[in-house]
Amino acid sequence: MDIRHERFSAASRSGLRYGDAALRLEDVSLEDVAASVATPFYCYSSASIRSAYERLSQALAPVGASICFAVKANGNLSVLSLLAELGSGMDIVSGGELERTLAAGAPAAGIVFSGVGKKRGEIRDALKAGIHQINVESAAELDAIADVARELGLRAPVAFRYNPDVDAGTHTKISTGRKDDKFGMSGEEILDAYARAATLPELDVVGLAVHIGSQLLDLEPFRQAYTHLANLVMTLRGRGLSVTRLDLGGGIGISYDGGPAPDVEDYGAIVSATLGGIGCALTVEPGRWLVGPAGVLVTEVLYLKEAGETPTVIVDAAMNDLMRPALYGSLHAALPVRQNEVCGDRPVRIAGPVCESSDIFGTYAGLPALSAGDLLAFTCTGAYGASMASTYNARALVPEVLVEGNRFRVIRRRQETAELLVLEEPTQWQIAGLAAEGRAVR
Repeated sequence: MDIRHERFSAASRSGLRYGDAALRLEDVSLEDVAASVATPFYCYSSASIRSAYERLSQALAPVGASICFAVKANGNLSVLSLLAELGSGMDIVSGGELERTLAAGAPAAGIVFSGVGKKRGEIRDALKAGIHQINVESAAELDAIADVARELGLRAPVAFRYNPDVDAGTHTKISTGRKDDKFGMSGEEILDAYARAATLPELDVVGLAVHIGSQLLDLEPFRQAYTHLANLVMTLRGRGLSVTRLDLGGGIGISYDGGPAPDVEDYGAIVSATLGGIGCALTVEPGRWLVGPAGVLVTEVLYLKEAGETPTVIVDAAMNDLMRPALYGSLHAALPVRQNEVCGDRPVRIAGPVCESSDIFGTYAGLPALSAGDLLAFTCTGAYGASMASTYNARALVPEVLVEGNRFRVIRRRQETAELLVLEEPTQWQIAGLAAEGRAVR
């Protein structure tokens, strides 16, 4: 489905502006970056990330809530290091993200391990590292955590993820708090599991967690979920069980099209009103809100096609670089990297070169007339852009660049196909049944 979109001025949070007719991120011309790095590439503003973190910290200061960045949004080591230096903890969902956060210098004591499918090896590594807590998603997972902790001779700090059956009002593919979603446990399940876990010496039962979805533009579902959470806390305490920590998840939405978006100050007020006096240490886990507006994906126009009613602009970025439009029907605003006040007279469809009909970024009105060689920047791509990228069609993983003031540096180089071919070099054949014993044959 085509998405119509009017040209808009870049939001101040992104750090984007025009200077000397060139689109700049902070004080760096994206044309200069393109000349050095080649398109397509991601580019992030460090100032935007710092500003977002400080603003959210201030909004949560009245309740003393700590912040754990959702690493799945953007796992680049330099981005993680920047946030760790600001004091952010990390919310991870895999063993690979544990390795990344530790490599970035994030303290293990500030890491929360979420996710519905933790493998025993991942649990083992997390406990050995000494992370802050593991969020339990099912009774079966609780047993696995207890088994691993017992084997290691350690106590595992655990919080139970509560599914409050609240519709977040967001895209169904990123809703996580409805009763039929795969995430979390019902209140009744938690009452039983919490009491059982409290009797196990290898478990340190610390509290509850909740996360109802991503990209929430309406804050009311947060109020509903946190009210349910507060009621569950009181029920557990009424049964003589200790609850000292609450993990409130993430999900605060951002504006992709220049329209209204939630104020984190209003979000902070909801946290304070629902949970401020409950006597628990509070943690929030934003991802998109902290880094989404900080990033752009810069691409070059390759060809123009006059096919059908709407002209098609073929660019060198594709759905493997930015999955959100193909996966969710999302639209990222497109800005010309070279300013031109003369708008084109017709909407244009922007498409990538991947061999899929879904490789469409959207239909845009208000862009200037485009020619081969022109550069465009898709905005608000700092979250779920590079982190979801793939090498489909044997396309290279694009580089990532970090801007700070008037300087920039590559923080992930382009991963070319030749490097990936090394992973597919021939290995020794193994005979089934012998492989389990570690015996390989030629």
